[in-house]
Amino acid sequence: MDKKCPECGAKIIGRIDKKFCSDYCRNAFNNKINKDNKNLIRNVNNRLRKNYRILESFPLTDGKTKTTRYKLLDKGFDFENFTSIYTTKKGTMYFFVYDLGYLPLDNDYYMIVKRE
Repeated sequence: MDKKCPECGAKIIGRIDKKFCSDYCRNAFNNKINKDNKNLIRNVNNRLRKNYRILESFPLTDGKTKTTRYKLLDKGFDFENFTSIYTTKKGTMYFFVYDLGYLPLDNDYYMIVKRE
C-alpha cells in the first residue's frame, strides 16, 4: 500500500509511520494549518506583541517602575489591548499584557510591574 504525502501527493518512502515526503512538505502543511485565518486575530496579536515590547523596554527595579502616560503613548502603546485584569482585595485594577502589567496612578502616571 503506497502512502502519499498530504501536502504534495508524492509517494512516501521510508519509515512506516512517516507522514510527509520531506521536511519542506511537513513545514508547509503545518504552516497552512496554524496560519491565522482572520485578520482580526492577527492584528490583535500584533498589537499585544507591540504593547509587550513597549512595557518590556522600561527597566524594572525590584519588579516595578514608574512612567507617564505620555511616554507610553509616544512609544505607540495601545491601552485598549491587554490580556487580563487583576483586581486586588482593595479594588485596585492592574492591566496585564501576559506577565507585564500596568497600574494607572494619579496625574497620568503608571506603574509597570512584572508578575512573578
